[in-house]
Amino acid sequence: MIFSFLSPVPNSVIALNNVLPDYALGRKIKIHSNESGIPNLEGVDIAIIGVLENRNAIDYVGEEFKLNEIRKSFYKLFPGSWNMSVIDLGDIKAGESVKDTYFALKGVISFLLNKKIIPITLGGSQDLTYANYRAYDALKPMVNIVNVDSQFNLGDSSKPMKSNSFIGKIILEEPYNLFNYANVGYQTYFNSQAEIDLMDSLYFESYRLGAVSNDITLVEPVMRDADIVTIDLNSIKGSEVSLKQKYSPNGLSGKEICAIARYAGISNKVSSFGIYEYKPSNNDDLTAMLVAQTMWYFIEGVNYRVKDDDFLVDNNYQKYITLVNGEELMFYKSNKTGRWWIEIPFLSKVNNKLKRDTLLPCMHQDYIDACNNILPDRWYKALQKNSV
Repeated sequence: MIFSFLSPVPNSVIALNNVLPDYALGRKIKIHSNESGIPNLEGVDIAIIGVLENRNAIDYVGEEFKLNEIRKSFYKLFPGSWNMSVIDLGDIKAGESVKDTYFALKGVISFLLNKKIIPITLGGSQDLTYANYRAYDALKPMVNIVNVDSQFNLGDSSKPMKSNSFIGKIILEEPYNLFNYANVGYQTYFNSQAEIDLMDSLYFESYRLGAVSNDITLVEPVMRDADIVTIDLNSIKGSEVSLKQKYSPNGLSGKEICAIARYAGISNKVSSFGIYEYKPSNNDDLTAMLVAQTMWYFIEGVNYRVKDDDFLVDNNYQKYITLVNGEELMFYKSNKTGRWWIEIPFLSKVNNKLKRDTLLPCMHQDYIDACNNILPDRWYKALQKNSV
């Protein structure tokens, strides 16, 4: 059984639920415990998985790694008006080697995805995203990853994988399933010019911290197009987290990271979500609560998903056509949500049976720009990748 890789939530954490109000999450969700084992997965929508692995972190010093404080903070919260079932499956312990941990995580995530259960992975070093990605190998021919991070994590793929180089491994290792990689919140001074140039040459997407902070809605279309969303806690500014977690004076605020998590949740396509680079300490209440609230907002988003990408019925959308430099661009606006898409010509010629497979999420501003003879950047990059 694949769940043999999972250890139960510690009794010391579960015991604290006894003093919580009846409607707190710790009293409402299913929990893998020593006493009861793994609960029935029937009807479960979201599963929390801890991964006690951080040996590939660039600042790894061999300290004991636990996620107890995050769970305590999460269990204290109250659910929203949710019509879904959440389970805490406990932890995957570090294997004899990091590859053993990857194998276990890949297996568990793949199992959950096949059950239509969305995993929320807590770690640990961010290279665990590699195992998350590999869980899709037998499920999807092409995968999109969005990484909320101050760095691109392309690294030197010729060297052993670390938390700052896992994307390079994903790009270059077979099977080649990555279609698009997008970074949200990068800070230029943390990335070499060679990495910035590589992102451009591969037609990957990147959104600078300043742009995201100035207009958080920039994140929504790229999240709507993602399969995997991963958050590096080092992308959060130091004033928002506890002492050990501090990385940079600049970064995303707690409010912004929660908004981003909610955008990931309301995306109909996002099927796995991860929060990484957590550094536990004795005085860690602030970071633990921020992670808990980030998880809460992701779940809240999933609860409010709206199926608005069925374009087989004309009454579901409005269609807009405009010309940019002689190129005919077709936009679609959902009548349910007001969200926008733009058609990719190359894909529409290959497969016009399902319009949602030929459309790229975009913003209303992209349509306005097109009307002013400006090509949308997301459309251009997607077209270039399809032309390669």
